[in-house]
Amino acid sequence: MALNPELVAARRLARHLLEEPHAPDAAAAASASVGTHAQIASSAEVSIGIRMAAGGAADVREALWPHRTLTKTYGPRGTVHYLATDELGMWLPALDAVPVTGGGPDDVRLDGDQTTAVVEAVRDALAQPGIEDGLTLDELDKEVVARTGSWAGELVMPAFQTWWPRWRQVISRAAARGALAFGPGRGRTITYVRAPDYVRVEEPEVQLLQRYLHAYGPAAPRDFARWLSAPIAWADSVFERASVERIADVFVNAGDTGFPDAASSAVLLLPYFDAFVVGSHPRSELFPRRAYERALARGQAGNYPVLVVDGTVQGVWHQKKSGKRIAITVEAFSRLSAGQRREVEHRAERIGAIQGASVSVSFGEVSVGPHA
Repeated sequence: MALNPELVAARRLARHLLEEPHAPDAAAAASASVGTHAQIASSAEVSIGIRMAAGGAADVREALWPHRTLTKTYGPRGTVHYLATDELGMWLPALDAVPVTGGGPDDVRLDGDQTTAVVEAVRDALAQPGIEDGLTLDELDKEVVARTGSWAGELVMPAFQTWWPRWRQVISRAAARGALAFGPGRGRTITYVRAPDYVRVEEPEVQLLQRYLHAYGPAAPRDFARWLSAPIAWADSVFERASVERIADVFVNAGDTGFPDAASSAVLLLPYFDAFVVGSHPRSELFPRRAYERALARGQAGNYPVLVVDGTVQGVWHQKKSGKRIAITVEAFSRLSAGQRREVEHRAERIGAIQGASVSVSFGEVSVGPHA
């Protein structure tokens, strides 16, 4: 069976709830895209909001705190994500199963016993009574060193023109083992709390692969490995244990071979690091021609908000917020029809509503560079 890239894109868009948003709440929206990249909180709120039937940023914030139906933690590739809390029993064991690669020089890396000691120190520190609002990273530094030893606090990790203590290299591993998650901020200062309780599912890596293939398939083991920043050999082993079906040289979940009857005609505005853009492969099909040069940053997706037309990236956009007003500039790589321009304006209005602001739209060059 030969694959039609247009129908593959249409299938993914539908499963991401982007063509017809109908997620009943923020957790369901995050689940549809198999996690929401949350390096930029405002963009994560838009990513979730555009998949919801109604609601906006306030609903996302309430899902995090106080409702905790969303959990902010370290997800795929060790990057900050919003994950549906009721799926942590799949997510965290699966992430913990991803082999560690790299880690710097031998005199910097933690061995297995040290990693376990740090994780348990974090768990104990965040389990103390009276700290329901969490600990800052500096406070956690002191708690971890007090429970493990001075070796954990040695300043050996270069970071943003300073040095971080040794233990922080396994902070995402501590998150994968349920020792911590992000808590409510103290103003602009990040806090950490204990992750919500969860029950481990059977074969979590296989279940995560099944979720990935549902949203991003057809896909190959190399795509799954790249999405998780995992070794390809490990991804191969997960595919071997899963019930999958080959189509051409890629895979879907067994029996999940249906595709839409027609290509997508949707016009979409996707924010920075939207999961659909980051997780879809091959890049050359999602970013054709000029888009490959203009809307990627050295091959990395997500660094620009993008205009998606008929299932492929056909432009970039930028928003400038001033109080309760947002000015959105859209740079299309080819001429848009009058109907497509109206749809851009409609999508922009929805983005404004998610953020509680009115919107104006203009078409022209976007001069802002990629987000790091």
